[in-house]
Amino acid sequence: MKFPIVGTTQLLGVIGDPIGHTLSPVIHNRALAALGLDYVYLPFAVKPADMAVAIAGLGALNVQGFNVTIPHKQSVIAHLGEITPLAAQVGAVNTVWPTEKGWAGTNTDVQGFLAPLRSLSQSWQETQVMILGYGGAARAVVAACDQLGCQGMTIAGRNPEKLAAFGQSWPQLKAPLKTILWEHLTPNLSEAALVVNTTPIGMAPHGDQSPLSQEQLAQLASTAIVYDLIYKPRPTRLLAHAHAQGLHTIDGLEMLIHQGAIALEQWIGQPPDITVMINAAQEFLGLNC
Repeated sequence: MKFPIVGTTQLLGVIGDPIGHTLSPVIHNRALAALGLDYVYLPFAVKPADMAVAIAGLGALNVQGFNVTIPHKQSVIAHLGEITPLAAQVGAVNTVWPTEKGWAGTNTDVQGFLAPLRSLSQSWQETQVMILGYGGAARAVVAACDQLGCQGMTIAGRNPEKLAAFGQSWPQLKAPLKTILWEHLTPNLSEAALVVNTTPIGMAPHGDQSPLSQEQLAQLASTAIVYDLIYKPRPTRLLAHAHAQGLHTIDGLEMLIHQGAIALEQWIGQPPDITVMINAAQEFLGLNC
């Protein structure tokens, strides 16, 4: 059931740059309607240079909560009054809500990322993870893989200074973490049992791109898992090539839905129906439900 937007309608949303790819309004608005709540969830395109005025504007508009996507998950922290211990560990925020002291933030990406992996019901203690990228999403993946008990993690990136800073910002991990420059990626892939793309390479409208070539994917063991946090296009070129090679693939749709459900519960005080959110996404993407 769809509800009209009226003067009493409460606002939720997501900020990012770009923002045109996001499915969050689709899944959140369907979940809110199913609960019979007078809310609407909107996408807000916010340039990095406009973050301060945008955050202030969201407060002035009495927005009841918002998600944060690329490239703001780390920079948004400077504009918040408090963050949860998990968000502090990750160093990135993707879910924000108002409090009497100002905006508060947490990170729901960690549990969202873990959802499809935990459904595999396997041991991760001997798993070496290759993580492509070192942004806010990569930080959530590191924390998640540490929770899983993975054997070790390798971060690949192009900027030596940012890569070094990323590696030095994890003092309390149980698993060892090392960093490598992107040009050294290929010889390290053969050790990876789980490869995670946290970069925007391959995201719509640039779906013809892939962070790894077919030749690089061929370096992986036949039992490796390739996990792309991008969910549009579906599949990404990375996952299409990995699937053609017979590898197990996971895209970002399930992560999006599970992290979104946790965020929505934070805002409205009750859990949404995950099935409703999954069906909304599949219908929008033209997939079989």
